[in-house]
Amino acid sequence: MRTDSNNENSVPKDFETIDNSNFAPRTQRQKHQSELVKKPLSKQKEHLRKKLEEEKMKENLLLGKNSNEVVQFSDHLGKNSSHSNRLKEIDRFPTEHLLQKIEISPPEVKYDQPPKCEVTGKEAISAMSRAKSPQCRQEIADVYCQHKMGKLMPEQVTRFCALEGKANNNVQWDEDSVEYMPANPVRIAFVLVVHGRASRQLQRMFKAIYHKDHFYYIHVDKRSNYLHRQVLQFASQYPNVRVTSWRMATIWGGASLLTTYLQTMKDLMEMSDWPWDFFINLSAADYPIRYNELHLPMFLYRDMNFLKSHGRDNARFIRKQGLDRLFLECDTHMWRLGDRKIPEGITVDGGSDWFLLNRKFVEYVTFSNDDLVTKMKRFYSYTLLPAESFFHTVLENSPFCDSMVDNNLRITNWNRKLGCKCQYKHIVDWCGCSPNDFKPADFHRFQQTARPTFFARKFEAVVNQEIIGQLDYHLYGNYPSGTPGLRSYWENVFEEPDGLGALSDVALTMFHSFSRLGLRRAETSFHAHVVFYRYYPMGHPVSIHLYFLADRFQGFLIRHHATNLAVSKLETLETWVMPKKVFKIASPPSDFGRLQFSEIGTEWDAKERLFRNFGGLLGPTDEPVGMQKWGKGPNVTVTVIWVDPINVIAATYDILIESSAEFTHYKPPLNLPLRPGVWTIKILHHWVQVAETKFLVTPLTFSNQQPIKQAIKLHSGPPKNAYMEQSFQGLNPVLNIPVSAARVDQAKRNAGLVGARLDAWVDSLVSSVWSAVDVCSVGATACPVLQGCAQTAWSSLSPDPKSELGPVKPDGRLR
Repeated sequence: MRTDSNNENSVPKDFETIDNSNFAPRTQRQKHQSELVKKPLSKQKEHLRKKLEEEKMKENLLLGKNSNEVVQFSDHLGKNSSHSNRLKEIDRFPTEHLLQKIEISPPEVKYDQPPKCEVTGKEAISAMSRAKSPQCRQEIADVYCQHKMGKLMPEQVTRFCALEGKANNNVQWDEDSVEYMPANPVRIAFVLVVHGRASRQLQRMFKAIYHKDHFYYIHVDKRSNYLHRQVLQFASQYPNVRVTSWRMATIWGGASLLTTYLQTMKDLMEMSDWPWDFFINLSAADYPIRYNELHLPMFLYRDMNFLKSHGRDNARFIRKQGLDRLFLECDTHMWRLGDRKIPEGITVDGGSDWFLLNRKFVEYVTFSNDDLVTKMKRFYSYTLLPAESFFHTVLENSPFCDSMVDNNLRITNWNRKLGCKCQYKHIVDWCGCSPNDFKPADFHRFQQTARPTFFARKFEAVVNQEIIGQLDYHLYGNYPSGTPGLRSYWENVFEEPDGLGALSDVALTMFHSFSRLGLRRAETSFHAHVVFYRYYPMGHPVSIHLYFLADRFQGFLIRHHATNLAVSKLETLETWVMPKKVFKIASPPSDFGRLQFSEIGTEWDAKERLFRNFGGLLGPTDEPVGMQKWGKGPNVTVTVIWVDPINVIAATYDILIESSAEFTHYKPPLNLPLRPGVWTIKILHHWVQVAETKFLVTPLTFSNQQPIKQAIKLHSGPPKNAYMEQSFQGLNPVLNIPVSAARVDQAKRNAGLVGARLDAWVDSLVSSVWSAVDVCSVGATACPVLQGCAQTAWSSLSPDPKSELGPVKPDGRLR
């Protein structure tokens, strides 16, 4: 993998093999489809069938099933494939169940104003059927009709470049050769476009790039209110840092990102007190890989613009980038509405949407009303990934065309085998790619680039913080011995000003339970003291953080209020809860040694190979994914069995694990709701158990953020205990998973619980898979043995020098 690869745009390299032809309405449930080939039953399975039928009647009576229901067996083998992580075999449920599609008619399309033409394009019709709001459907119809009547897209654009072809400016420099400070030094405007909740990572990056002689303009996504509050707080400390007074909600590939850049450029041009020379865009996922002296070599290239081009056949770039398609952004989605023609008269180019532009060109792009800029702004308002092409195209056709340097001064961690999973189809009618995060094994790449490079991306502290620490040490040296928090990372999940609407009912249920576990932990710790302190929980959680140590998830930190009953005073505490180990290798271990780990969760990130739902907080309406991690070895087939809390076998399927496979994941199409309780996943090889793991489906104590006051159907499991069309209950005796009448009856009683008894049920389940590790006091406390949070190593209030921002040093820096 070349570190200076030209492939820095965000569409798959093998684009021609990707199906971008159709986008079904969102109401259709997508099911896994596999090519299945039937094989005769083995003697072993024939023996199992007979044994199942003998045990059938007793299980039917317990579960209330029809006594004449027959368990069907099949042995389905998928064809071999070069994709090592693909699910190969799906066994023991009918092919028809996998392949069937639920046909639901699209919603009736309503308009405020009737469209000005007949909408006949299949892509536009599909977009209108999937759009959420009437306003978006109206906009789709209006744009489609304008385009159909030839009133939307420019047909001809004027080229102002005197060159034939593309400028070929190559620059090389060695920072060590710059031995003097120029009389008129370059000053850079850093534009940070950020979103999410990783405020500490952003502050650490800002700390690394800050210098008093440069300028920092920060745009925070409209949906990231917590991050906006944090940015406003630290920006107020420095006169050369400002935050946009306006905010946009940008999406991957959306036209809104280009609008954001153009507006920040306009703002910067109008700031007469900021005499900047270059505009550079960064995100919170960027980090410098060289000591921050970018302004020194830029003194030699004041008139240059640094952008990275795709470096491929232009016609192919246009096709795979979707530039010949019409897109519209509304309802936080990029809708594809049909084909369009590239304007004549200009050369379209593109590549990376990370760039360094000089002030003259920014002024031209911002204020020029010439034919090129005006028409390109319109053209790219209806373009997928417009920031990856707009500036390239305008520059190469403008009077500044001879100023382009094919280098954006960055290294991006493209791993297209992992990063091109079409993971954005839920927000974009196209197939896109995303860079991977850097890991410690990539560090050598920062020294091996074949072109001048100052920044790298992407970095995510929740994925790996060690690599950021390595860069810090490389650039600035080690922190003093004994500096706290260097291997810790905290990321906020919830803050009281966000409002309860920011939390799902599942999260709210779990966080309340975590708080109660913490109070019981505190009470247990105080038993040895003369004064016995008891706490009563008060109100909702105040703050929630993810906690990582040495790049391992350590659990949640819940800040919450409680009344100290010994003194009748309200105190604020923080509780650390950690998940218990639920993955177990069979004892005695089998001779099958390839399985390393298995986990159940949601929000599986196939690119980074982790669940983004840290801690696996699941409720009855969630759709869990089963993941397995494998060591190298021979090709094997394993059987995965999902068992619900009353021992109903919900799903079973086989996976062919190729010799080079590292991860497999699969989401069985289970009927909802899932029965609350602790589920078990068993992994078998030749019908011998290799390992098992567990996961919790929590009952809910909240519905729409309000306490549940009467029993809800979600706690009863799926109708007739049927997680799939086919029943697997006959496998229970064979696998020694008995279903007892007492357990079934208890589940029915639990489903009717409300109030304090429902809380107690939830706490009992939560404590079986989570443990309260420690509790600290946020402020004053009447309990002398309760440690202050600022003095702990784990609390979100403990020192974090690597991310804390202080006064400017004599050399003009913060780091």
